[in-house]
Amino acid sequence: MQGKYYPPTHRVKAFNCPHCNVFSDQRWGMVGTTVYNSSYHRDEELSACVCHHCHKLSYWYKGVMILPDSSNAPLPHEDLPEAIVEDYLEARSIVTRSPRGAAALLRLCLQKLTKEVGEPGKDINTDIASLVRKGLPVEVQQALDILRVIGNESVHPGELNLKDDQDTAIKLFELVNFIVEELITRKNKISFMFAALPAGKREAISRRDTP
Repeated sequence: MQGKYYPPTHRVKAFNCPHCNVFSDQRWGMVGTTVYNSSYHRDEELSACVCHHCHKLSYWYKGVMILPDSSNAPLPHEDLPEAIVEDYLEARSIVTRSPRGAAALLRLCLQKLTKEVGEPGKDINTDIASLVRKGLPVEVQQALDILRVIGNESVHPGELNLKDDQDTAIKLFELVNFIVEELITRKNKISFMFAALPAGKREAISRRDTP
């Protein structure tokens, strides 16, 4: 399972660096300017931090990272199906500027993901219900429904407003990766381990379970 991702956050002492993506200590300071024949001026709203690992700087204005022009959202899970990666990365690239747009794209990712795990992929709600009937764990069902509901609200605004809610949008990326881990990665690991059993043992298991 992938390690937890800690997004770059203003004045936090450690997070995943936007340059090297390594979780590392960050050293913060104010940014100022010296105008010719004038005194030094420090801008209280402009700050910077340097990564202890790669020693590169990120710049922040009013608590928002402005350089590098990088996303605070986690990278896609290594087992995210290739057909979904492009949409995920597009959502990741716009989440700072448009949390609502990112949520809408993640809803599309969810729709494609249910198809990847064997559902029709036409109606997310119906697909989730089908997965529940097949024994889907409650926490995975809840993660799917959180993505579905918030994604729907981003397309058809109702009780939730994601216009400026970057924190909630970031959590949706984490949910996508959690769902991939539970529905794809764990299944693949078990299938690989089972396939590694001696052929005779697997045949005996098959005979045992055949009516």
